Amino acid sequence: MSQRLQGIEEFVAAVEAGSFALAAQRLHVTRSAVAKSIARLEARLNTRLFLRTTRSQSLTEEGHGYYERCRRALAELDAAEAVTDTARSTVAGLVRISMPAMLGRLKVGPLLLALARRHPALSLELAFSDRRVDLVEEGLDLAIRSGELADTSELVARPVGVQWMVLCAAPAYLAERGHPRGIEALTASQTSHTPHEAVLYARDGQVSTWHFHGADGRLVDVTLPSRLRCDSAEVLLEAAIGGMGLARLPAWLAADALAAGTLVRVFEEPKPFGFELNVIRSRSRYLPFKTRVVIDWLAEHLPPLLAVP
Repeated sequence: MSQRLQGIEEFVAAVEAGSFALAAQRLHVTRSAVAKSIARLEARLNTRLFLRTTRSQSLTEEGHGYYERCRRALAELDAAEAVTDTARSTVAGLVRISMPAMLGRLKVGPLLLALARRHPALSLELAFSDRRVDLVEEGLDLAIRSGELADTSELVARPVGVQWMVLCAAPAYLAERGHPRGIEALTASQTSHTPHEAVLYARDGQVSTWHFHGADGRLVDVTLPSRLRCDSAEVLLEAAIGGMGLARLPAWLAADALAAGTLVRVFEEPKPFGFELNVIRSRSRYLPFKTRVVIDWLAEHLPPLLAVP
């Protein structure tokens, strides 16, 4: 590498991440390596780029000007690499992806198999798990997550659909326990002598609360008594069909049972509630063509599979 380019990527990463430690995570190197690269860069330029204290860092006036030019230069290099990559017009290599277990087996997995058939040089390594994975530590290229993202500073996310939720129950359960006709009736049940029961999703000791949009658009949280809590959506579906209680399920998962009549919707909601699905990757300047193709494929083909039936 030309000496003129040494340290520039680490410098830009440190500015954009806000710290040497976060820059090191993005670049998959140690904090010490980032600090040494920037120190050598400052020595070569014979100027200070950062004002650093034990609690903060900020750019000097020279650092601001140097950053803007370096950022544009790296953007041009990224564009050149992308052109070279895309010009090959061959989707080749291994992409490692983690996804929620049930969603992955029933919806995402078949989509990716179809993509692999279109591109014989593409290899896939698929992991089906509901736990929250660490992309860097586990060597993953992509992961699909449902709901709010907590670590957005470290990730690039692209929406690939919404998991719309439906409240459903077996007809026999409603015949025996009564049929709540709206959110108000459901919440009133929590304080009655014969409250409704639920089958609930729970993971790592945390039980998921049901969310609804009220008639005024505000969120309403509901928690019902439950004899069954588990981290398998498939088991919750079977439990609901078996009459063990009300279930709050993704519409795509309940669709077949609703069509067959083994489950029915408890009531129509004023406004549907759903969890956004995102495909995420570690934040980096360069996105390989093979990975871009996988992301684009999911963004195009997954949303229709999650529609409310």
